[in-house]
Amino acid sequence: MTPKIKTFPTTKFIGKNRSFTYADYRAFELWSSFMPRRKEIQNPIGTELFNIQINPDNFDFHPNTPFVKWAAVAVSSFDFIPEGMEKLEIEEGLYAVFNYKGAQSDAAVFFNTIYNEWLPNSDYQLENRPQFEILGEKYKNNSPAAEEEIWIPVKLK
Repeated sequence: MTPKIKTFPTTKFIGKNRSFTYADYRAFELWSSFMPRRKEIQNPIGTELFNIQINPDNFDFHPNTPFVKWAAVAVSSFDFIPEGMEKLEIEEGLYAVFNYKGAQSDAAVFFNTIYNEWLPNSDYQLENRPQFEILGEKYKNNSPAAEEEIWIPVKLK
């Protein structure tokens, strides 16, 4: 497991968000409300979808600790925001980028390996900025052949 270390540029997003916990994980509900309306978003950049997670300070990954999840697309401007959607801007920052291939149901094991094996043994530490997955052309929901990029915010130790 060797990620690429990349700088993600400051990027604007429009989408929907919900707060929940890992014990009450409702990403399917969030995405089900977003997908039928994504074409309402004007000025999209590319066709990728972004699954963004914003953790509170000192996030402990406890099953009952709340965080905010976004279903969003990158946009060139905030000139028009569809009713019921919101804007988000992620500032430029350093990320460890992992390629994940497999079913969404197996992703928790992959994330566990990132946080509990790769990160402690790397030259980096977690930085409290949004983490996200880029769901591009090779992403197929619940398919074992699905591919996505996982972006984990890091800084040098």
